[in-house]
Amino acid sequence: MSERDPHAVAADNVFDGTQVHHGHAVVIEGQRIVGVIRRRDVPKAIPVHELPEGAWLAPGFIDTQVNGGGDVLFNETPTREGIAAIVKAHRKFGTTALVPTLITDSSEKMRAAFAAVQALTYLEPSVLGIHFEGPFLSPQKPGVHDAGKIRRPNMQDERIMTEPRKGVMVVTLAPEEVRPGFIATLAGAGVRVSLGHSMADYAQTKAALAEGLTGFTHLFNAMPQMESRKPGPIAAALESNAWFGMIVDGAHVAPAMLRLALRGSAHPMLVTDAMAPVGGTKKTFMLQGREISVRDSHCVAADGTLAGTALDMASAVRNSVRLLRMPLPDALRAAATAPANFLGLGETLGTLAPGYRADMVALEPNEVQVLATWVAGEMSR
Repeated sequence: MSERDPHAVAADNVFDGTQVHHGHAVVIEGQRIVGVIRRRDVPKAIPVHELPEGAWLAPGFIDTQVNGGGDVLFNETPTREGIAAIVKAHRKFGTTALVPTLITDSSEKMRAAFAAVQALTYLEPSVLGIHFEGPFLSPQKPGVHDAGKIRRPNMQDERIMTEPRKGVMVVTLAPEEVRPGFIATLAGAGVRVSLGHSMADYAQTKAALAEGLTGFTHLFNAMPQMESRKPGPIAAALESNAWFGMIVDGAHVAPAMLRLALRGSAHPMLVTDAMAPVGGTKKTFMLQGREISVRDSHCVAADGTLAGTALDMASAVRNSVRLLRMPLPDALRAAATAPANFLGLGETLGTLAPGYRADMVALEPNEVQVLATWVAGEMSR
Protein backbone atom coordinates (compact mmCIF):
# COMPACT_ATOMS: atom_id res chain seq x y z
CA MET A 1 0.00 0.00 0.00
CA SER A 2 1.23 3.49 -0.84
CA GLU A 3 0.78 6.26 1.73
CA ARG A 4 -0.91 8.14 -1.09
CA ASP A 5 -3.76 5.61 -0.94
CA PRO A 6 -6.59 6.06 1.58
CA HIS A 7 -5.58 4.84 5.03
CA ALA A 8 -6.43 5.57 8.63
CA VAL A 9 -4.74 6.04 12.00
CA ALA A 10 -6.79 4.98 15.02
CA ALA A 11 -6.26 5.91 18.66
CA ASP A 12 -8.04 5.61 21.97
CA ASN A 13 -7.90 9.43 22.14
CA VAL A 14 -7.97 11.69 19.09
CA PHE A 15 -7.55 15.37 19.94
CA ASP A 16 -8.60 17.42 16.93
CA GLY A 17 -7.43 20.79 18.27
CA THR A 18 -10.72 21.52 20.02
CA GLN A 19 -12.01 18.37 21.66
CA VAL A 20 -11.00 14.80 22.44
CA HIS A 21 -12.73 11.97 20.57
CA HIS A 22 -12.50 8.52 22.12
CA GLY A 23 -12.08 5.45 19.96
CA HIS A 24 -11.79 7.43 16.73
CA ALA A 25 -9.65 7.31 13.62
CA VAL A 26 -8.27 9.91 11.25
CA VAL A 27 -8.78 8.94 7.61
CA ILE A 28 -6.13 10.23 5.21
CA GLU A 29 -6.01 10.38 1.44
CA GLY A 30 -2.85 11.76 -0.12
CA GLN A 31 -1.65 14.70 1.94
CA ARG A 32 -5.05 15.57 3.39
CA ILE A 33 -7.41 14.43 6.09
CA VAL A 34 -10.75 13.32 4.70
CA GLY A 35 -12.48 12.36 7.94
CA VAL A 36 -12.30 11.98 11.72
CA ILE A 37 -14.72 9.15 12.46
CA ARG A 38 -15.42 6.40 14.95
CA ARG A 39 -13.00 3.52 14.63
CA ARG A 40 -15.79 1.06 13.97
CA ASP A 41 -17.06 3.17 11.08
CA VAL A 42 -13.83 3.00 9.05
CA PRO A 43 -14.61 1.12 5.80
CA LYS A 44 -13.15 -2.37 5.78
CA ALA A 45 -11.27 -1.68 2.57
CA ILE A 46 -9.16 1.05 4.25
CA PRO A 47 -6.01 -0.12 6.08
CA VAL A 48 -5.83 1.09 9.70
CA HIS A 49 -2.71 1.84 11.70
CA GLU A 50 -3.65 1.10 15.32
CA LEU A 51 -1.83 3.10 17.97
CA PRO A 52 -0.97 1.48 21.32
CA GLU A 53 -3.58 1.35 24.06
CA GLY A 54 -4.04 4.72 25.76
CA ALA A 55 -2.18 6.67 23.08
CA TRP A 56 -3.23 10.12 21.89
CA LEU A 57 -3.28 11.35 18.33
CA ALA A 58 -3.04 15.15 17.98
CA PRO A 59 -2.18 17.84 15.44
CA GLY A 60 1.54 17.97 14.74
CA PHE A 61 3.46 20.60 16.68
CA ILE A 62 4.28 23.90 14.98
CA ASP A 63 7.29 25.84 16.25
CA THR A 64 7.55 29.49 15.20
CA GLN A 65 10.98 30.10 16.78
CA VAL A 66 13.64 27.55 15.87
CA ASN A 67 17.25 28.72 15.71
CA GLY A 68 18.77 25.31 15.19
CA GLY A 69 18.82 21.58 15.81
CA GLY A 70 20.82 18.48 15.00
CA ASP A 71 24.05 20.37 15.87
CA VAL A 72 23.23 22.93 13.15
CA LEU A 73 22.63 26.61 13.84
CA PHE A 74 20.68 28.53 11.20
CA ASN A 75 22.82 31.67 11.62
CA GLU A 76 25.97 29.67 10.96
CA THR A 77 24.52 27.48 8.20
CA PRO A 78 21.83 29.46 6.34
CA THR A 79 21.51 26.85 3.58
CA ARG A 80 18.99 24.31 2.31
CA GLU A 81 21.10 21.54 3.83
CA GLY A 82 21.22 23.30 7.18
CA ILE A 83 17.46 23.77 7.27
CA ALA A 84 16.89 20.13 6.31
CA ALA A 85 19.07 18.98 9.23
CA ILE A 86 17.16 21.22 11.64
CA VAL A 87 13.80 19.90 10.39
CA LYS A 88 14.95 16.29 10.78
CA ALA A 89 16.20 16.90 14.33
CA HIS A 90 12.92 18.41 15.49
CA ARG A 91 10.58 15.98 13.79
CA LYS A 92 11.45 13.18 16.22
CA PHE A 93 10.03 15.39 18.99
CA GLY A 94 6.66 15.85 17.30
CA THR A 95 7.38 19.08 15.40
CA THR A 96 5.87 18.57 11.98
CA ALA A 97 6.25 22.19 10.83
CA LEU A 98 8.52 25.04 11.85
CA VAL A 99 9.79 28.48 10.97
CA PRO A 100 13.61 28.64 10.79
CA THR A 101 14.70 31.65 12.84
CA LEU A 102 17.65 33.90 12.08
CA ILE A 103 18.69 36.10 14.97
CA THR A 104 20.29 39.51 14.40
CA ASP A 105 22.89 39.29 11.63
CA SER A 106 24.23 41.08 8.58
CA SER A 107 22.12 42.00 5.56
CA GLU A 108 24.09 39.46 3.53
CA LYS A 109 23.29 36.68 6.00
CA MET A 110 19.63 37.70 6.01
CA ARG A 111 19.47 37.48 2.21
CA ALA A 112 21.18 34.08 2.21
CA ALA A 113 18.81 32.73 4.85
CA PHE A 114 15.78 34.08 3.00
CA ALA A 115 16.95 32.52 -0.28
CA ALA A 116 17.50 29.13 1.39
CA VAL A 117 14.04 29.17 2.92
CA GLN A 118 12.45 30.24 -0.36
CA ALA A 119 14.14 27.32 -2.11
CA LEU A 120 12.62 24.83 0.36
CA THR A 121 9.18 26.33 0.98
CA TYR A 122 6.51 24.12 -0.63
CA LEU A 123 9.17 21.49 -1.48
CA GLU A 124 9.74 20.54 2.19
CA PRO A 125 6.29 20.70 3.82
CA SER A 126 7.76 21.16 7.28
CA VAL A 127 9.28 24.53 6.31
CA LEU A 128 6.61 27.20 6.58
CA GLY A 129 8.71 30.32 5.99
CA ILE A 130 11.27 32.40 7.85
CA HIS A 131 11.46 34.29 11.15
CA PHE A 132 13.79 37.27 11.37
CA GLU A 133 14.36 37.85 15.09
CA GLY A 134 16.06 41.19 14.64
CA PRO A 135 18.03 43.16 13.68
CA PHE A 136 15.55 45.96 14.44
CA LEU A 137 15.83 45.59 18.20
CA SER A 138 16.55 47.78 21.20
CA PRO A 139 20.27 48.18 21.92
CA GLN A 140 19.24 48.14 25.58
CA LYS A 141 17.73 44.64 25.33
CA PRO A 142 20.07 42.66 23.06
CA GLY A 143 20.14 39.45 25.05
CA VAL A 144 22.63 37.22 23.25
CA HIS A 145 22.17 39.08 19.96
CA ASP A 146 25.26 40.80 18.57
CA ALA A 147 24.76 44.41 19.67
CA GLY A 148 27.04 45.58 16.87
CA LYS A 149 24.59 44.28 14.27
CA ILE A 150 21.43 45.74 15.79
CA ARG A 151 20.19 48.58 13.59
CA ARG A 152 17.17 50.42 12.29
CA PRO A 153 15.54 49.28 9.03
CA ASN A 154 16.41 50.88 5.72
CA MET A 155 14.66 50.83 2.36
CA GLN A 156 16.50 47.68 1.28
CA ASP A 157 15.23 45.85 4.38
CA GLU A 158 11.71 47.03 3.66
CA ARG A 159 11.92 45.72 0.09
CA ILE A 160 13.11 42.28 1.24
CA MET A 161 10.30 42.02 3.76
CA THR A 162 7.50 43.24 1.54
CA GLU A 163 8.35 41.68 -1.83
CA PRO A 164 6.35 38.66 -3.05
CA ARG A 165 7.46 35.47 -1.36
CA LYS A 166 6.58 31.87 -0.73
CA GLY A 167 5.49 30.93 2.76
CA VAL A 168 5.17 33.04 5.88
CA MET A 169 7.45 35.67 7.33
CA VAL A 170 7.68 36.58 11.00
CA VAL A 171 9.64 39.66 12.05
CA THR A 172 10.50 40.30 15.69
CA LEU A 173 11.28 43.97 16.30
CA ALA A 174 11.27 46.71 18.90
CA PRO A 175 8.43 49.08 17.96
CA GLU A 176 10.21 52.10 19.43
CA GLU A 177 13.17 51.50 17.09
CA VAL A 178 11.26 51.67 13.78
CA ARG A 179 9.60 54.59 12.03
CA PRO A 180 5.86 55.19 12.48
CA GLY A 181 3.99 53.19 9.87
CA PHE A 182 6.72 50.56 9.42
CA ILE A 183 4.73 47.91 11.28
CA ALA A 184 1.65 48.75 9.21
CA THR A 185 3.69 48.41 6.01
CA LEU A 186 4.94 44.94 7.03
CA ALA A 187 1.51 43.83 8.20
CA GLY A 188 0.01 45.04 4.93
CA ALA A 189 2.46 42.77 3.10
CA GLY A 190 1.32 39.78 5.15
CA VAL A 191 4.26 39.77 7.57
CA ARG A 192 3.51 38.59 11.10
CA VAL A 193 5.05 41.27 13.29
CA SER A 194 6.04 40.40 16.85
CA LEU A 195 7.43 42.55 19.67
CA GLY A 196 10.66 41.38 21.22
CA HIS A 197 13.98 42.63 22.60
CA SER A 198 12.26 45.94 23.19
CA MET A 199 12.08 48.81 25.66
CA ALA A 200 8.60 49.85 24.46
CA ASP A 201 6.28 51.19 27.11
CA TYR A 202 2.57 50.48 27.40
CA ALA A 203 1.49 53.30 25.07
CA GLN A 204 4.06 52.41 22.42
CA THR A 205 2.97 48.78 22.55
CA LYS A 206 -0.69 49.71 22.19
CA ALA A 207 0.20 51.88 19.19
CA ALA A 208 2.11 48.98 17.64
CA LEU A 209 -0.89 46.68 18.15
CA ALA A 210 -3.08 49.25 16.41
CA GLU A 211 -0.65 49.27 13.47
CA GLY A 212 -0.81 45.51 13.02
CA LEU A 213 1.51 43.89 15.57
CA THR A 214 0.01 40.50 16.44
CA GLY A 215 2.69 38.68 18.42
CA PHE A 216 5.04 38.85 21.39
CA THR A 217 8.32 36.97 21.19
CA HIS A 218 9.26 34.98 24.33
CA LEU A 219 6.99 37.02 26.58
CA PHE A 220 8.69 38.39 29.74
CA ASN A 221 12.20 37.92 28.34
CA ALA A 222 14.14 40.90 26.93
CA MET A 223 11.44 43.49 27.66
CA PRO A 224 10.47 45.79 30.56
CA GLN A 225 8.73 44.00 33.39
CA MET A 226 5.34 45.03 34.79
CA GLU A 227 5.31 47.65 37.54
CA SER A 228 2.39 49.23 39.37
CA ARG A 229 2.64 52.50 37.44
CA LYS A 230 4.53 51.16 34.42
CA PRO A 231 2.50 48.28 32.97
CA GLY A 232 4.76 48.08 29.92
CA PRO A 233 4.48 45.68 26.98
CA ILE A 234 3.56 42.65 29.07
CA ALA A 235 0.33 44.17 30.38
CA ALA A 236 -0.50 45.43 26.87
CA ALA A 237 0.09 41.94 25.52
CA LEU A 238 -2.03 40.12 28.06
CA GLU A 239 -5.07 42.34 27.65
CA SER A 240 -4.88 42.09 23.84
CA ASN A 241 -6.06 39.48 21.36
CA ALA A 242 -2.51 38.83 20.19
CA TRP A 243 -0.41 35.67 20.47
CA PHE A 244 2.53 35.34 22.83
CA GLY A 245 5.34 32.83 22.76
CA MET A 246 6.10 30.88 25.95
CA ILE A 247 9.45 29.23 26.60
CA VAL A 248 8.48 26.63 29.19
CA ASP A 249 11.84 25.33 30.28
CA GLY A 250 11.64 26.41 33.92
CA ALA A 251 14.58 28.79 33.43
CA HIS A 252 13.59 31.54 31.02
CA VAL A 253 10.46 32.48 32.98
CA ALA A 254 9.27 31.38 36.42
CA PRO A 255 6.28 29.03 36.03
CA ALA A 256 4.21 31.24 38.35
CA MET A 257 4.56 34.14 35.92
CA LEU A 258 3.48 32.01 32.97
CA ARG A 259 0.52 30.69 34.95
CA LEU A 260 -0.45 34.30 35.53
CA ALA A 261 -0.10 35.06 31.82
CA LEU A 262 -2.47 32.22 30.97
CA ARG A 263 -5.25 34.14 32.75
CA GLY A 264 -5.04 37.01 30.26
CA SER A 265 -6.95 37.54 27.03
CA ALA A 266 -4.03 36.84 24.69
CA HIS A 267 -3.39 33.48 23.05
CA PRO A 268 -0.49 31.41 24.42
CA MET A 269 1.65 29.42 22.05
CA LEU A 270 4.59 27.21 22.86
CA VAL A 271 7.96 27.93 21.27
CA THR A 272 11.29 26.27 21.87
CA ASP A 273 13.74 29.04 20.92
CA ALA A 274 15.83 25.94 20.19
CA MET A 275 19.52 26.11 19.45
CA ALA A 276 21.81 23.62 17.71
CA PRO A 277 21.96 20.96 20.48
CA VAL A 278 18.29 19.88 20.13
CA GLY A 279 18.40 16.44 18.55
CA GLY A 280 22.18 16.64 18.34
CA THR A 281 25.14 15.27 20.29
CA LYS A 282 27.18 18.36 21.22
CA LYS A 283 26.84 20.34 24.44
CA THR A 284 28.57 23.47 23.16
CA PHE A 285 28.32 25.45 19.94
CA MET A 286 29.49 28.73 18.47
CA LEU A 287 27.16 31.68 17.90
CA GLN A 288 28.69 34.63 16.08
CA GLY A 289 32.07 33.98 17.66
CA ARG A 290 30.77 33.27 21.17
CA GLU A 291 30.86 29.84 22.77
CA ILE A 292 27.45 28.79 24.07
CA SER A 293 26.93 25.91 26.49
CA VAL A 294 23.94 23.75 27.38
CA ARG A 295 22.82 23.96 30.99
CA ASP A 296 19.93 21.59 31.65
CA SER A 297 17.28 22.59 29.08
CA HIS A 298 18.60 26.08 28.35
CA CYS A 299 21.73 27.54 26.80
CA VAL A 300 24.02 30.23 28.20
CA ALA A 301 26.98 32.31 27.08
CA ALA A 302 30.13 32.46 29.19
CA ASP A 303 28.86 35.56 31.00
CA GLY A 304 25.62 33.78 31.97
CA THR A 305 23.41 35.46 29.35
CA LEU A 306 20.56 33.23 28.26
CA ALA A 307 21.12 32.09 24.69
CA GLY A 308 18.08 30.11 23.64
CA THR A 309 17.34 26.58 24.73
CA ALA A 310 17.98 22.90 24.29
CA LEU A 311 14.20 22.43 24.54
CA ASP A 312 12.08 20.37 22.16
CA MET A 313 8.34 20.73 21.68
CA ALA A 314 7.39 17.44 23.34
CA SER A 315 9.26 18.59 26.44
CA ALA A 316 7.58 22.00 26.21
CA VAL A 317 4.18 20.27 26.23
CA ARG A 318 5.23 18.05 29.12
CA ASN A 319 6.51 21.04 31.10
CA SER A 320 3.29 22.94 30.42
CA VAL A 321 1.30 20.14 32.00
CA ARG A 322 3.63 19.70 34.96
CA LEU A 323 4.85 23.23 35.66
CA LEU A 324 1.94 25.33 34.42
CA ARG A 325 -0.82 22.84 35.39
CA MET A 326 -2.31 23.03 31.92
CA PRO A 327 -4.66 20.22 30.92
CA LEU A 328 -3.05 18.15 28.18
CA PRO A 329 -5.52 19.34 25.49
CA ASP A 330 -4.69 22.98 26.32
CA ALA A 331 -0.96 22.29 26.08
CA LEU A 332 -1.43 20.49 22.75
CA ARG A 333 -3.50 23.41 21.47
CA ALA A 334 -0.70 25.81 22.43
CA ALA A 335 1.78 23.63 20.55
CA ALA A 336 -0.20 23.34 17.32
CA THR A 337 -3.48 25.19 16.87
CA ALA A 338 -2.37 28.53 18.35
CA PRO A 339 0.84 28.83 16.30
CA ALA A 340 -1.05 27.87 13.15
CA ASN A 341 -3.50 30.68 13.81
CA PHE A 342 -0.72 33.16 14.58
CA LEU A 343 0.91 32.37 11.24
CA GLY A 344 -2.37 32.76 9.38
CA LEU A 345 -2.42 29.05 8.53
CA GLY A 346 -5.27 28.03 10.81
CA GLU A 347 -7.42 26.84 7.89
CA THR A 348 -4.86 24.26 6.74
CA LEU A 349 -2.71 23.33 9.76
CA GLY A 350 -3.03 22.83 13.51
CA THR A 351 -6.32 20.91 13.44
CA LEU A 352 -7.39 17.37 12.60
CA ALA A 353 -10.41 17.87 10.35
CA PRO A 354 -11.41 17.22 6.74
CA GLY A 355 -9.42 19.33 4.30
CA TYR A 356 -6.51 19.95 6.65
CA ARG A 357 -3.03 18.70 5.88
CA ALA A 358 -2.38 15.40 7.61
CA ASP A 359 0.29 16.61 10.04
CA MET A 360 -0.09 14.55 13.21
CA VAL A 361 1.77 13.36 16.27
CA ALA A 362 1.10 10.17 18.24
CA LEU A 363 1.87 10.44 21.94
CA GLU A 364 2.11 8.41 25.10
CA PRO A 365 0.20 10.89 27.29
CA ASN A 366 1.65 10.39 30.76
CA GLU A 367 5.24 11.26 29.85
CA VAL A 368 4.36 13.01 26.56
CA GLN A 369 6.64 10.70 24.63
CA VAL A 370 6.40 10.85 20.84
CA LEU A 371 5.51 7.53 19.25
CA ALA A 372 5.32 8.66 15.62
CA THR A 373 4.71 11.67 13.42
CA TRP A 374 3.02 12.23 10.08
CA VAL A 375 3.84 15.12 7.76
CA ALA A 376 1.52 15.66 4.81
CA GLY A 377 0.21 12.12 5.31
CA GLU A 378 3.61 10.41 5.44
CA MET A 379 4.63 8.63 8.61
CA SER A 380 8.03 8.81 10.27
CA ARG A 381 9.21 7.56 13.65
